[in-house]
Amino acid sequence: MTARLLTRRLIQLLIGLFLYGIAIALMVRAGIGLSPWDVLSQGLSFKTGIAFGWVTNLVGLVVLAFWIPLRQRPGLGTILNVLLIGPSAQLGLDLLPQQTELWAQVLFFAGGLALLAVATGLYIGPRMGPGPRDGLMTGLHARTGRPIWMVRTAIEVTALIIGWVLGGNVGVGTLAFALLVGPLCSITLPFFAIRLPQDAATPAAALERELEGTAEQSAGLEDERDAVRFDVRDGILLESDRAARARDARADSPFVRAPQPDRAAPAPNPAAPARPSRLVAAHWLDDRLARRPRHP
Repeated sequence: MTARLLTRRLIQLLIGLFLYGIAIALMVRAGIGLSPWDVLSQGLSFKTGIAFGWVTNLVGLVVLAFWIPLRQRPGLGTILNVLLIGPSAQLGLDLLPQQTELWAQVLFFAGGLALLAVATGLYIGPRMGPGPRDGLMTGLHARTGRPIWMVRTAIEVTALIIGWVLGGNVGVGTLAFALLVGPLCSITLPFFAIRLPQDAATPAAALERELEGTAEQSAGLEDERDAVRFDVRDGILLESDRAARARDARADSPFVRAPQPDRAAPAPNPAAPARPSRLVAAHWLDDRLARRPRHP
């Protein structure tokens, strides 16, 4: 791994975490509902008197502590997630006014949700370890054998109910978040994905293992691990190069509207089921930033 690549990954990670906090602040100031974990943080903030941003940090630390019995080691991105999103959210809350007009509330929430999708793509794209809540889900999945969707639903419903009882804001925005965050992130995640070294025997790969930690973001999809990657928090399938080559060369997305000649398709396999996709091919932007040659 070159120093340039590592620097780029760190910068993208930091920008993504900062924007994630600002996105949360926009949705809080909208006042029409929050994501389950933010409902919990807001409820705890109301009851304890501690500022929302710092409560977000504390919740992240508590969740990260559960990694210990699950025997998972956090990556660099996991630690920075716990440390930076809370202060960023608090900065946004200090700068943004509370909205009371419906049109402004909708505008703030929509802007926050869109920004959160971009921020998610930015901070997951460098692949330096999942957030603490993501790792808790994958760790419980690995230890209990329960499906990812069941573990995720149980944890987030629990967080939502506790936060609601404590006074957190549950509303139409909560439902909108649940329905829209996945489709939005299905665009931003592949768009900001960064290509990493694949040779497990190189010193760069050893450094990579230290940066990523041990929590799996693709847990629960072992049968398809070579074909896809899975981000647990938002339920998003992120195609690998193999999946991008195996499907139709045309990516039906806002960003790619023509065949990609740099993705050579293998011979068709009649036995393989068709898996249509609307995702941008992984590493699309990364290939262009790195100016990798295209071979027609």
